[in-house]
Amino acid sequence: MRDWQPAASTALLRQRAGLLALIREFFAERGVLEVETPLLCRSGITDPAIEPLQVCSGRSIGADGRYLQTSPEYAMKRLLAAGSGSIYQVCKAFRDGEAGARHNPEFTLLEWYRPGLDHHQLMVEVADLVCHCLGPRPWQALSYRDLFLESLDIDPFSASVDTLCGIARGHFDVGNLEGDRDLWLDLLLTHAVEPWLAGRGICFVYDYPASQAALARIVERDGYWVAERFELYVDGLELANGYHELGDEREQRARFEADNRLRRQRGLATRPLDEQLLAALAAGLPACSGVALGMDRLLLCASGESDIRRVLAFPWERS
Repeated sequence: MRDWQPAASTALLRQRAGLLALIREFFAERGVLEVETPLLCRSGITDPAIEPLQVCSGRSIGADGRYLQTSPEYAMKRLLAAGSGSIYQVCKAFRDGEAGARHNPEFTLLEWYRPGLDHHQLMVEVADLVCHCLGPRPWQALSYRDLFLESLDIDPFSASVDTLCGIARGHFDVGNLEGDRDLWLDLLLTHAVEPWLAGRGICFVYDYPASQAALARIVERDGYWVAERFELYVDGLELANGYHELGDEREQRARFEADNRLRRQRGLATRPLDEQLLAALAAGLPACSGVALGMDRLLLCASGESDIRRVLAFPWERS
């Protein structure tokens, strides 16, 4: 039995340590404060597409259990509302789901927030960080709409659900799958657009459909409501997700409640709202943008590996 041994080589462990040193150097030069926040909290994320891991036993846990955090976002926003200024964190995060070549239920996130920046300004800083870690490379930014127009010749905002479904069925076998607009857009993005992005190097995609806003601001642009959100792809691999952050407590509460309604429709357990986050928003979140970047995937890009299990000391199967 050899699964006691690490899956990653010593050279990759050293490369991970080198990336962490580069990241801390990057933020130190910019005066961004490194912080720590709890990983085990009273509330978990409400997003129906993301399942947290729940801890239900232990003398300190209590009858309602606690949630391992899918991201440190909520706690970091509480720090921002308390006047922390620009902050970053490198931490473990947890999501109940797929374990394989690109996913591990326990993973490492780099997350940071910059008061005074919008999502376009933060994209520039994200590009600077990635080039600081991977070496100088050109990068580009495409709107979500332009991305679909260039890669699939469809307008994701005006195309009907039937049109999106038909295009998906023409590209790959979807069986008897049925769903709404966002389901077909997500399916096309992951199965048709992301392979197209593989040849585009460092590419940001911004201004997603308003229905995919999560914790981002929504604005009207070119006759459509869009989320001021971006994702970063490096050679087709999704690496980061960022928002021009929503600071309106009532709007955020309404989105959380809508998430729980959708969870009930799908037969999923509802999640408690994070009232501490909502109280922080009510107290006043500074205008800011934030981003979460997958450290394990960044190491994939830096090392040339294609399987996340080879850059983790002990992936899910050996943990």
